Amino acid sequence: MPGRSSRRIRFSRLYSFSCFRSPFNDEHNQIGQKSFSRIVYCNELDNPEQLQLRYRSNYVSTTKYNAFNFIPKSLFEQFRRVANLYFLLVACVSFSPLAPYTATSILAPLLVVIGATMAKEAIEDWRRRKQDIEANNRKVEVYDGDHNFQETRWKKLQVGDLVKVYKNEYFPADLLLLSSSYGDGICYVETTNLDGETNLKVKHALEVTASLHADDSFQQFKAVVKCEDPNEDLYAFVGTLIHDGQQHPLSVQQILLRDSKLRNVDYVCGVVVFTGHDTKGMQNATDPPSKRNKTTVFYDRKRESLAAFFHFLTGLMLYGYLIPISLYVSIEIVKVLQSIFINQDQDMYYEDTDKPARARTSNLNEELGQVHTILSDKTGTLTCNSMEFVKCTIAGIAYGRGMTEVERALAKRKGKAVPDSGNSSSNVQESSDGHTDLGKSIRGFNFKDERIMNGHWVNEPHANVIQKFFRALALCHTAIPDANQESGEISYEAESPDEASFVIAAKELGFEFVKRTQTDISLHEFDHQSGRKIDRSYKLLYVLEFSSARKRMSVMVKNAENQLLLLCKGADSVMFERLSRNGRDFEATTRDHIKQYAEAGLRTLVISYRELNEEEFRSWEEEFLKAQTSLNADRDAMVDAVADKIERNLILLGATAVEDKLQKGVPECIDKLANAGIKIWVVTGDKMETAINIGYACSLLRDDMKQIVVTLDSPEINDLEKQGDKEAIAKASSASISKQIIEGNSQLCLSRGSSTSFGLIIDGKSLSFAFNKNLKDSFLGLAINCSSVICCRSTPKQKALVTRLVKKGTGKTTLAIGDGANDVGMLQEADIGVGISGVEGMQAVMSSDFSISRFRFLERLLLVHGHWCYRRISMTICYFFYKNIAFGFTLYWFEARASFSGQPAYNDWYMSFYNVLFTSLPAIALGVFDQDVSAQLCLKYPVLYNEGVQNILFSWPRILGWMLNGVISSVIIFFFTTNAVVNQAFRRDGHVVDYEVLGVMMYTCVVWTVNCQMAISINYFTWIQHFFIWGSIAFWYAFLVVYGAVSPIISTTAYQVLVEACALSPFYLLVTLLVVVSSLLPYLSYRIFQIQF
Repeated sequence: MPGRSSRRIRFSRLYSFSCFRSPFNDEHNQIGQKSFSRIVYCNELDNPEQLQLRYRSNYVSTTKYNAFNFIPKSLFEQFRRVANLYFLLVACVSFSPLAPYTATSILAPLLVVIGATMAKEAIEDWRRRKQDIEANNRKVEVYDGDHNFQETRWKKLQVGDLVKVYKNEYFPADLLLLSSSYGDGICYVETTNLDGETNLKVKHALEVTASLHADDSFQQFKAVVKCEDPNEDLYAFVGTLIHDGQQHPLSVQQILLRDSKLRNVDYVCGVVVFTGHDTKGMQNATDPPSKRNKTTVFYDRKRESLAAFFHFLTGLMLYGYLIPISLYVSIEIVKVLQSIFINQDQDMYYEDTDKPARARTSNLNEELGQVHTILSDKTGTLTCNSMEFVKCTIAGIAYGRGMTEVERALAKRKGKAVPDSGNSSSNVQESSDGHTDLGKSIRGFNFKDERIMNGHWVNEPHANVIQKFFRALALCHTAIPDANQESGEISYEAESPDEASFVIAAKELGFEFVKRTQTDISLHEFDHQSGRKIDRSYKLLYVLEFSSARKRMSVMVKNAENQLLLLCKGADSVMFERLSRNGRDFEATTRDHIKQYAEAGLRTLVISYRELNEEEFRSWEEEFLKAQTSLNADRDAMVDAVADKIERNLILLGATAVEDKLQKGVPECIDKLANAGIKIWVVTGDKMETAINIGYACSLLRDDMKQIVVTLDSPEINDLEKQGDKEAIAKASSASISKQIIEGNSQLCLSRGSSTSFGLIIDGKSLSFAFNKNLKDSFLGLAINCSSVICCRSTPKQKALVTRLVKKGTGKTTLAIGDGANDVGMLQEADIGVGISGVEGMQAVMSSDFSISRFRFLERLLLVHGHWCYRRISMTICYFFYKNIAFGFTLYWFEARASFSGQPAYNDWYMSFYNVLFTSLPAIALGVFDQDVSAQLCLKYPVLYNEGVQNILFSWPRILGWMLNGVISSVIIFFFTTNAVVNQAFRRDGHVVDYEVLGVMMYTCVVWTVNCQMAISINYFTWIQHFFIWGSIAFWYAFLVVYGAVSPIISTTAYQVLVEACALSPFYLLVTLLVVVSSLLPYLSYRIFQIQF
């Protein structure tokens, strides 16, 4: 501002290394060119140039249908099924004189099936539409013509609008951050819905706009934003803000993405840059897919060809019963009932959230039993979205007595006794004197050691080191305290869960962080001399932020005694080399403890400090400020180099160990799924280090497993990125990825024949190049030959692309599981999408095919319900083939006997009701209730699941075997029956069998045979199956009596045929018995042979 003698360096700029305006880089030179042509006029909605741009509205739709395309598009989906096309053709032909039966008997079932399926599609899409309506009608404050912020709906926002978003609200569009309630324009953003990460991201406004707060301050604000066109890259943004004739470079640090949440600040003001489907989140979305499971004669001698065609049409209808539409009806009924059993399974009910499992579609039940690859998110899916402080080493002494999930699994493998997991957790609460006592659990703190808890640390040999250790934890961070106005309880919002757990641990051990300003940090410390807690204030000088390159962070503070202190925490790989000669007293033991913690699946950080003298600090500060104000392209490298100089000669205090808490039962579930032959991939937006740690914790990675790491984090690539030559970067990156993939495949080739297993870890940048046409096949070959695969720093779109690559590359069933909006594309792309109803909202659940509350329930969903559903559906379909071939071929043999005249063997309504009343209910009972083994055995022997992965029960040999059995049954039924009645009196008066009686005799044999075949095929009998099997046979006789009593005009050949003819003849009963027994003998012989050998 005018009149200022010097520019003030604010806290947010200090720890983000951005005290001053960022220099323009080469990317900014592309503004106005192709892919960088977007222009936004801020707060100028009436500007004619803005109106001519015609950007998309902020209305978002994720539905598959709308009011105009539902009927044509849904009909298209229905008739993508070849069987439905066949039934439609048959229905059309049935209106002609060629039909051997009435058109109603084929058209009505077709209309019912298609109508019911369309109704189900409409209901599922309406659920998505309700979710869209809710999102589009959320409220946000927008700056209007009266120079005030007024509420409006999300869908009414336009590009260039000024909006105000309050704490814990979602951003309605992609916004350019102008200012926040913090004076220096910083805010914290939670991006869980976009990239799955729970740690908060720091965003900061440009200094030129950071002072805009009051409503009237925006009255004169006019600016133009020139930036990149809409794209899916969540981690990059290139643009320029033109204000008052000055150009200011924009980066991703100034962009607030739609569906991310504002945290820790009261409000922010921003201008809309991208709306609706142009936002980065929607650019990463994929369209809702369509997921399907993998199941009268006219004769003229002068016109023989035409007569043959007419007979073909007659046969088309006559033998349409071989593939009846009732098969679809029965399968749909079976699947719906199976879904109900999944929904009511008490073993998949999570009491803590009162949420059961839900089958949101019934189309994919049998696919649950054929899963070859699982692609899983990490945060909230495998973990509980929490980090817990469990152990530490201070002054060479290890503290913390709990056991991690990895330690329990290791102890079990070694046959050691393992304490109950509930006993190993640390349940603590604060007593009236400020100490911690055993009691309720504290989130982020799972530590138990009586030696240092409750203030007992003052009695330890190195009490002064312990004091410095926990004081460092309470000061060395960027967390912000949030006090509850009613209870006075303080909670912490931090950039990462690790950082929050450190602050909580310090609080529980007597060093409570209570207040932070831009210049001061206040603690409520336990004073070991007085035995009480006292308030101490520390002046905050500098915060040197953590980064993946630095692998450490530091703070510089001045205490009440005017001591200058540098407190530093970081990875052991960079910290031990920075220790002073006199600061290594506990280095050897600390290294040993860190190794033990790593083996236990814990994340470790080394804690150290040093005292600075005034002269040294002033000299460093001058150099540091000079580096920050530099406008060179390598400014960041210069700042890092200066920071590195002060982070030397440190004194070791100890190390922390935190557990990225897995959900209960995750390692055991993954072991079971792996034993079932299912490959598991973790595809996450988290950093590589985080994902690898979780891989070890959940047994996805093991100590004896060799790691193949594919990454672009190399000095050569980093140097090229600093130069900004995109073509050179792309060429070098592609060559690097190709080389790494070739080396990985070479390692696999060399290890063939050995027991060595490999784990593949690849980051998001590398994935983008691995998807290239010339690399994706070799990448997929490498990945599928590794025991485990972890994809890190993956964008939502990359998650979907990985899923598509695996699905199409392997040709096997893929299942994706996740809990956040960033997982939606992956869930929709997979053959089966499973959403976890966790803490990240319901977006994943709303887009999923199945929903569960915990990852461990996936074990039961696949190994039990998947196994059962696959067997049941396969058996039901094979049985349908059998019974319809057994029935249909009797028609064929009869027509052959009748010189292919088109004369049916049975009454019209016999044929119409065969698949509806007399044989369908037992098949439905088979599909719903049959079990080859119990649920306990399914879980005990996961290898049973392999029959679904290998598709044994629905393979061509199995299908052809059932079809052959049907042909054999039809041959025995027809020829035994017809030969039995030839030249044989049927009644006492000497009458032989006529056409009507022969049809009833064959039909009776068919009904008895196929139902008895069901009885000997079932593995698990219930009273319902007995009722349906024997009830179907009894209903056939009841139908003959009732239908035969109707006028002969309607009943035709069935008139009184049972009462007056068949029932009075012992011959009818004897033939039925002999033919049915003979028809069942071949299958019985096969089963006996199968059991014996």
